Amino acid sequence: MNQELRLKLLFIIPSAIGILLFMVPILVHDTWTIAVKLLADIINGAVGTHLPFLCCIILTVSSVLAFLALFKPHFIMKNAILKECFRCTPVWVVIRILGCVFVWLTYFHAGEGGGKNGILTAISGEGQGGVALDLISGLVIIFAIASFLLPLLLDFGLLEFIGALLTKYMRPVFQVPGRAAVDCITSWIGDGTLGVMLTCNQYEGGYYSEKEAAIISTTFSAVSITFSLVVLNQVGLTQYFGVYYLLICFVGIVCAIICPRIPPLSLKKNYYLVPGRVMSEDIPKEYKNSREYGLALAMKRVSEHKGAGEFFYNGLKNCVGMWFAVLPTVMCIGTVALIVANYTPVFRILGMPFMPLLTLLRVPEATAASSTLMVGFADMFTPSVIIAASSAPDITRFIVAVISVTQVLFLDEVGGLILASKLPIHLLELFQIFLERTIISLLIVCPVAHLIFH
Repeated sequence: MNQELRLKLLFIIPSAIGILLFMVPILVHDTWTIAVKLLADIINGAVGTHLPFLCCIILTVSSVLAFLALFKPHFIMKNAILKECFRCTPVWVVIRILGCVFVWLTYFHAGEGGGKNGILTAISGEGQGGVALDLISGLVIIFAIASFLLPLLLDFGLLEFIGALLTKYMRPVFQVPGRAAVDCITSWIGDGTLGVMLTCNQYEGGYYSEKEAAIISTTFSAVSITFSLVVLNQVGLTQYFGVYYLLICFVGIVCAIICPRIPPLSLKKNYYLVPGRVMSEDIPKEYKNSREYGLALAMKRVSEHKGAGEFFYNGLKNCVGMWFAVLPTVMCIGTVALIVANYTPVFRILGMPFMPLLTLLRVPEATAASSTLMVGFADMFTPSVIIAASSAPDITRFIVAVISVTQVLFLDEVGGLILASKLPIHLLELFQIFLERTIISLLIVCPVAHLIFH
């Protein structure tokens, strides 16, 4: 077998497998999903009862080693993976420790019998710590599987090939390179958490700039088709799923066009963590077209791959980082956000400034709708639960069901993952982008809802 054919096969076969696993939707029991998510669900069903305890162990190890890393012990500082995973600032150490405390309190149901307003009940209740523990119990399997399979998309030239083909479309429309199309498809069809993982990997590798990584992680991360249906079912309007999901896709595209052009995303710098890795967006003269150029880039990428050892090392590095850095953050931030949502009027008060806009857009039961808008920053599912329990008419339920999905940046999953990663976005910026997406969504969804429910 000659060298050129060997490199082409090394590009085509792993990339095709990656596309099948992450990007091709499959129908299982009347539900659309992707192979990676299906595999995670199968494993979850087999060992699901043990996952909460596994999460407790992971968060305990994370908090203990992060605390020890403050003192720079030799065994952490001399190991590249341990140093990258556990060496963090005191603030993040505190977050990891709180996540550990919260997960053990929740696991042992520490709040039972403690009174309705007791602090232990607030932390470990089903609507706070229980939700967060259920979430990370599902993520622990997804992270493990995706970490070892994502290199099929990342390391064998697919992103280089797609990037050369689509840059002329992605750059002018969304201000990101063509390779970001893979993140977008993975997020929309599969799961927003997978898209964040992929984006973080590309940013740390020097393939995305600070600005590009911020844009991709906050505008291309999306709620899966499956969970969108769950939200619509919660408000009792599944008969509208077709127009509902088309509207979600349209709003997502509009947000992805507008948000990169306004602060804070427009103010981000085109700074790269690792200089020299980004591919040129101009086709060199020696290539006839973007396809030929993309294939050449893919061949170059494949030729630099160091074999199975590098493949599994990258998978282990990704998995350890997600388990020990991201899961504690999701547990801590998710629990705190849900406590604030369920036990205080903070989000209801924050939603009051939306009343004039909701009134202008002629939303029935605007007060009930406004109280759900800011809750979406804590958790995506809670707004639909709140509006379903109210006496709001169908049009208001529909609006809330769409908005809660298009807001995307909820802290107990995608938002928490972004904050826990090395992606260049802090909490205040995340909240600002969340508000922008909410306003854009309202301006589109409300008029359409009036046409549907006229």
